[in-house]
Amino acid sequence: MGMEAILPRATERGGVVTPGLPVLPPGVERHPVPGGGSRAVQIAAGDVLTLQDREGLQPVELVFFAPDGRSDAAMIGAAGGHDPVGLKRALTADASGARVRHALDVAGFDLGRADGVLLFGEGSRAGEHASLTATSDGLLLVCAPGGPMEPQEHWAPTEVVLYIRRSRPANEATLLEPPPPLADPLHDINVQPGEAHSYEVRKGQYIQILDVQGRECSDFQAFSARALEKGLERDIDPTTTRTLMGQAYPMPGMRSKYYTVDQEPLVEVVRDTVGRHDTFGLACTARYYADMGYPGHVNCSDNINLRMAQYGVRPRAGWPAINLFFNTMLDDHNAITSDEPWSRPGDYVLMRALTDLVCVTTACPSDIDPANGWNPTDIQVRTYGDDNRFSHWTGWRKTPEGDMEETKKTGFHDCFARHTRDFVEYQGYWLPNEMTAHGAIAEYWAAREKAVIMDLSPLRKYEVTGPDAEALLQLCVTRDMSKLPVGAVAYTAMCYEHGGMIDDGTVFRLDENNFRWIGGSDQSGLWLRRQAEERGLNAWVRSSTDHHCNVAVQGRLSRDILAPLVWTPPARPTVEELGCFRLTVGRIGDHDGVPVVVSRTGYSGELGYEVFCHPRDAEAVFDAIWAAGEPRGMIPFGLKALDMLRIEAGLVFAGSEFDDQTDPLEAGIGFTVPLKSKNSDFIGRAALERRKAHPQKKLVGLDIEGGVVPGHGDCVHVGKPQIGVITSAMKSPFLGKVIALARLDVAHADIGTEVEVGLLDGDQKRLKARVVPFPHFDPKRERVNGNYA
Repeated sequence: MGMEAILPRATERGGVVTPGLPVLPPGVERHPVPGGGSRAVQIAAGDVLTLQDREGLQPVELVFFAPDGRSDAAMIGAAGGHDPVGLKRALTADASGARVRHALDVAGFDLGRADGVLLFGEGSRAGEHASLTATSDGLLLVCAPGGPMEPQEHWAPTEVVLYIRRSRPANEATLLEPPPPLADPLHDINVQPGEAHSYEVRKGQYIQILDVQGRECSDFQAFSARALEKGLERDIDPTTTRTLMGQAYPMPGMRSKYYTVDQEPLVEVVRDTVGRHDTFGLACTARYYADMGYPGHVNCSDNINLRMAQYGVRPRAGWPAINLFFNTMLDDHNAITSDEPWSRPGDYVLMRALTDLVCVTTACPSDIDPANGWNPTDIQVRTYGDDNRFSHWTGWRKTPEGDMEETKKTGFHDCFARHTRDFVEYQGYWLPNEMTAHGAIAEYWAAREKAVIMDLSPLRKYEVTGPDAEALLQLCVTRDMSKLPVGAVAYTAMCYEHGGMIDDGTVFRLDENNFRWIGGSDQSGLWLRRQAEERGLNAWVRSSTDHHCNVAVQGRLSRDILAPLVWTPPARPTVEELGCFRLTVGRIGDHDGVPVVVSRTGYSGELGYEVFCHPRDAEAVFDAIWAAGEPRGMIPFGLKALDMLRIEAGLVFAGSEFDDQTDPLEAGIGFTVPLKSKNSDFIGRAALERRKAHPQKKLVGLDIEGGVVPGHGDCVHVGKPQIGVITSAMKSPFLGKVIALARLDVAHADIGTEVEVGLLDGDQKRLKARVVPFPHFDPKRERVNGNYA
């Protein structure tokens, strides 16, 4: 059976494609199996099993048990005889695996006598698949075996996917069932469109609001039970909440609470898989529908009144509510507009009650606008006991059709948590924003005068290996990979055909055919893999982000701190011997210490290094560096201070200095595009040659008068016309003035040109500014080279 017959398909109707709502063909199930992990699935006779290796080179182990405990590979149409050592290891690796193994023992399924199957044992291409057919009912165990990846190695276990085409589909209905609960629920309520339900929640308990089908809004309101007992209505007040939280709506993290008008917190957001909601509008009202020409239309405000009457709550014509999954925005004309929700099937928000509550939840009935995707569907409400402990995270996806992934802790998270509670979500990981005992200014000066340690683990790492690895990178990045020696690092750009940037990043060359791409987002790694597949290159691109975490040690003392710590073999350079953009492989302490890769790279404008290790070793690596650095004045460092350093040093950032409409020349990193010395073709070359011959925009530095710091996107003018935008700005502690990076029309980009930065509406307030060379700080890059004279 071909993969196209079972892969999820983006829905399409009338020329409108919605990749965010992928639909499996009828009767097909999808079961991801994490790299290094396993999955157990009940199978029926006649089921067709298809295993897909998503990234390539990942072996798969299968074991099938019949109900009577027999294990015979022939029952799934496969050749057996393989000892499933990877599966056995996976089932003892952690508590969840141990529970599965215990359940197998109770059922009489003996792994010691299992007839294992090995798929893709000779190596496989990305996307390769194999299909089998079950001839008996039973239990299928699937494992993507593999262990921890050492920092200098190039193979880590990656995800495989099991697709099952059921011979007897359990449910042919078009509507989806709610996903399994997170724990044993206290309440499990299905709210049909046009209905509302009320329920009581005790302090410390959890409330989960799920969008079962996707693209459905739900109004949520909570009342203090103690206040209701006194005859007072103290419910969530969106205006108070926005004021105290300083943002349009709370999200998991530091700004996560909803408040009453008395500023009492009622709930905190623990998880959010969508990240798009509304607190500005009311729940839909009778007047709204009547004004739209639909008098008598069922509405959420009346439904809330109906459900809350039993608690003595006075009816209101329109209820302020937390409009979960509602997609509203403020446009350039100050109008509040709405569009279809961002939520997908099974998306949810999880909240924790901070006091005893009476809650009400609706499933919005609006079928006259895009609020519910023109098709109102059901909402599921579940509550859980206070004995549960749910981690805090925000959902994110690598691609619109990709699996939802939770915000993760890096290997160094707990080390930095000793110094701060201020963590923010960055590219799917929690990163420290500012250190509680220091603050961004102190962190900034420590980087400039002594040393700092920061967590850069969310940088995306992809192993690029194989005979055509160099050819693939030569095709996809702007720098010349044929000139990159083993042990060297190259900073480069990656572009689309039209010249717009996908990402910037570094290429580590660890061996002749072994490279490591380190970029800001997964889009660059996925682009590399796509090019290898489409062009038939003999190269593999496999994610290793979760097997390589890294801290940066930056500042004039960084070499002195790291040099005594890192032992390197005689054939490898020592830390003292590392030149700029070079790497070495070593160990912490001595020959038997924790393995690390150290590169002389950074994002600070100072002398600095990055230390890479496996997450299992992160605490040991951090503690060793901290023990050596803390007596010298080294302190931990967060994102807020990092942004200050990189702006002063003229280092670009995705979403600020570049995006897919900006080429490297316009982003101020034209040095990464050696059109004269790199003779081979690469993706985007023709467009970049054309753009270089006819430049339109240029990144420049600005000195700004007046002490006011403009924001990203603020307009830059010469007289009335706008001639550019601010990309980044700050008040420089080192220079004692406001500085900025700005992208200007080349006609006004010469050094010394007088410009004005427009604030308010762009005309009512102007900041006088002048084009200056950048980087503003250390323009000759002396400090990066270790020259602090």
